[in-house]
This record gives sequence, C-alpha cells and structure tokens, in this order.
Amino acid sequence: MNQMSKYIVLPLVLFVITSCTGIPEGIKPVKNFDVTKYQGKWFEIARLDHSFERGLEKITAQYTIKPDDNVEVINQGFSTIDNEWDKAIGNAKFVNKKDEGHLKVSFFGPFYGSYVIFYLDDDYQHAFVSGPNTNYLWLLSRKPNPPTELIDKFIQMSGDKGFDITKLIFVKHLQN
Repeated sequence: MNQMSKYIVLPLVLFVITSCTGIPEGIKPVKNFDVTKYQGKWFEIARLDHSFERGLEKITAQYTIKPDDNVEVINQGFSTIDNEWDKAIGNAKFVNKKDEGHLKVSFFGPFYGSYVIFYLDDDYQHAFVSGPNTNYLWLLSRKPNPPTELIDKFIQMSGDKGFDITKLIFVKHLQN
C-alpha cells in the first residue's frame, strides 16, 4: 500500500468501523444497566423500516448471557410473504462498560452494529433502542400489548431526539 492510499483507506476503514458502533447525536445510553435483568424474551412493538425485518410480524428477541459474558441474541419473526418463521442468531458485546446500555451486535461475522438502549423502565419491562444513527429505532416490551401511555412516550421521546416517527411500523402479534 503506497503512502497516499494509507491516508485515504485507513481513515475510511476507521470511519466504517466506528460509525457502525456509534451513537446518534442527542442519544445517551442508559446508566446502571444490568444485563441479567435485561436478558429474556422481548416483543418488538414498533420500529423504523429496514431490510432485515421487512415483511415480518410477531417479532421477538431473546437475550441470553453466555459464559464469556457476551450475550446471545436470537431474533425471530413470522414472514407473511413466505408463510414461515425467520430466525437470526447473533452475538452482542458491550462497547464500553457493562453497566452502560451500549452494546454492539453481530449477525454476520466480524461486522457489528450499534445497539443503544436510551430508555429503560426500572422494572426492565420496556426499552427504547437505537442503532448507530436515527435510521434505526425499536420499542421493545416484555408483553405484546404495552400500555398506550408507553407508546405515546416512545413516539414523543423519539421524535424529540430526531427520529422520523412518521415512518414507524407497529408490529402485529396476533396468534395464528
């Protein structure tokens, strides 16, 4: 690699790596985070659209602490197009401290995406989660039908933080 390439390629690689695990402007990960309380099953209530969940309903995420202190992530949803369940298994690691709600998640080898919990109630029943920028947003709940007041809070807080709430998708959790 010649000298000029180093000045172009290396900063580009660093940008790509850090932008995938970055935090959107104005978002702060929750403090005093306890992954043991966070683990378990969560229902996806709302999200912004992205290709890897397009056409899915009944979406859940299961988080399990592994012996190496990383977190196994199992995302599952029902494809209305294929009429079958779609599942992805990933690995999450803390970006900074283990008591901060900022993790990086990988479903594809060495490529990680940011997972930033910016709201979490005291009972670990509801969470607002962002990705590396304001194109990624989720409302998670331990139950498939959270209170309307929570959904209103999610919409208000997310809109105030720069997410395009007009594009929210609300996930169906009806039984077959």
